[in-house]
Amino acid sequence: MVRFTEFPQLNGEKMSILGQLKTTLVSIFAGVLLTACFSSQDANESVSLDQAKEMLEAKSALVIDVRETEEHQRGVAAGMQLLPLSQLAQRVNEIPKSSDKTILLICNTQNRSPKAQKILKENGYQNVKWVQGGMSEWARRAWPMVN
Repeated sequence: MVRFTEFPQLNGEKMSILGQLKTTLVSIFAGVLLTACFSSQDANESVSLDQAKEMLEAKSALVIDVRETEEHQRGVAAGMQLLPLSQLAQRVNEIPKSSDKTILLICNTQNRSPKAQKILKENGYQNVKWVQGGMSEWARRAWPMVN
């Protein structure tokens, strides 16, 4: 292995540049690695809002709206079950542990649905994903909702 100290012709300024280059390369590598890890995790843990709408309409998923009761009054998508996050741990047994349907969790802005996913997985549910964008994006797109 060659060490920088074996090159006496390199002055302090060149050594400093090499050190900065090394630090930059390590930072870039770490960033790429972290991005790849989190991107693949999100891809496995969530679905797009478009996918969720398609699955809800095809009845191939059980979609649970985990917003609080007062938020449900602003409207929900037809076919969604309403189960507020604040009640989820106590009422988790109301959700069937069916392996033929994916369970999709949606909240307002995707802040609570990953928490709901964690609760369900801790209780033995397997095929659980959260919905990207949430009901705020659903409403922004003017997709149908009922009160």
